Amino acid sequence: MILPLIVLVLVFLLIAVRQVGGFRFRIWQIMLAGAAAVLLLGQISPADAFRSINPDVMLFLFGMFVVGVAVTESGYLRAVSFRIFSRAATPDHFILFLIISMGLFSAVLMNDTIAIIGTPLVIWYAVRLGYNPKGALLALCFAITIGSVATPIGNPQNLLLANYADLGDAFTPFLIHLAIPTAINLLITWATVRFFYPPPEEYLIAPDQEAVRDPSLARLSKLSLAIILTLVGVRIIAGFTTGDPFPLMIIALAAAVPVLIASPKRIEILRKVDWYTLIFFAAMFVLMQSVYDTGFFQSVIDYSTVTTVPVIMTVSVVVSQFISNVPFVALFQPLIIQEGMSVQQILALAAGSTIAGNLTILGAASNVIVIQQAEKEGYGLSFWEFFRIGLPLTVINIVVYSAFLTL
Repeated sequence: MILPLIVLVLVFLLIAVRQVGGFRFRIWQIMLAGAAAVLLLGQISPADAFRSINPDVMLFLFGMFVVGVAVTESGYLRAVSFRIFSRAATPDHFILFLIISMGLFSAVLMNDTIAIIGTPLVIWYAVRLGYNPKGALLALCFAITIGSVATPIGNPQNLLLANYADLGDAFTPFLIHLAIPTAINLLITWATVRFFYPPPEEYLIAPDQEAVRDPSLARLSKLSLAIILTLVGVRIIAGFTTGDPFPLMIIALAAAVPVLIASPKRIEILRKVDWYTLIFFAAMFVLMQSVYDTGFFQSVIDYSTVTTVPVIMTVSVVVSQFISNVPFVALFQPLIIQEGMSVQQILALAAGSTIAGNLTILGAASNVIVIQQAEKEGYGLSFWEFFRIGLPLTVINIVVYSAFLTL
């Protein structure tokens, strides 16, 4: 029963190093190899492996990725970003606008989606405006992690919690308890990033007006975004009235429908969906289920002592570094269902497992996505470059969220 744990350790070591001899591996390849290993070693049956893959999360990600490709390929995202970033008088303002806008986008479009579509955009603007691309990438990672805390569709672990817990429409409790501390933490992120990566006083090159490349696809993108916002509102109302709102994955799938049906570029869009990230998630579910089946982490976590908001958040941050935040939330499923966790405790679990992504690269899949996308553009971040800023920022994040959730 210790074989899955050994595989897990090897997977995370390889993700941290990502190179063996002359071979350099992509993160999704390492996770896929880990899932294949536990299957071949008989640590999980093919049937159990298939059942471990959460269809709600996979379909939600797929739908959001389709929308993400559409807003990127149409040029609509870059045009909107110009309207935001052109208001920045200095590179310092650029970083502030980047953090606020990407944080807001991640709350609606999911952090993994913004990681995919935001990375090349942020690098382009950073280079053009004379700001250190590594500082901009760190700002992006932290912004989409923190911004995603505020809604149940901001990230996969929030999505799982919304499915596990009885939170009504889910959006209302998230926004009531987490919106304000999220806004505060985004401003703290701006101050932290600019401290480690001081911006130059002047622009290197002023940004040019960005025109929409494909007006037809841009219109479909606008329709998809309108569907997301509308269905979020409908779900909130349904939670108050019927008490039985529709699944969150419906929001993403419905938003993808106009693009997949009406766009003549649907095949090209499907090709550009980040299938590697979907493979990463599917493989992660399989590997983590085999680890879960060993009972190791259930035995070392004493649920009876993990009850206060600060403890829940701290445990969430630490353990998520080793088994990732989505599987960690799955470990807490029995406690959520059987022990009757309060709304504040559930939201502490959501916030803690999410801001775990600010501590290390391995703390969130969105970090992995950003780094994979950045490497395609010729840029990258090391484990220690991330950690030296992520450590103090995460500590502050825990304090801010804990203070608001215990009021």
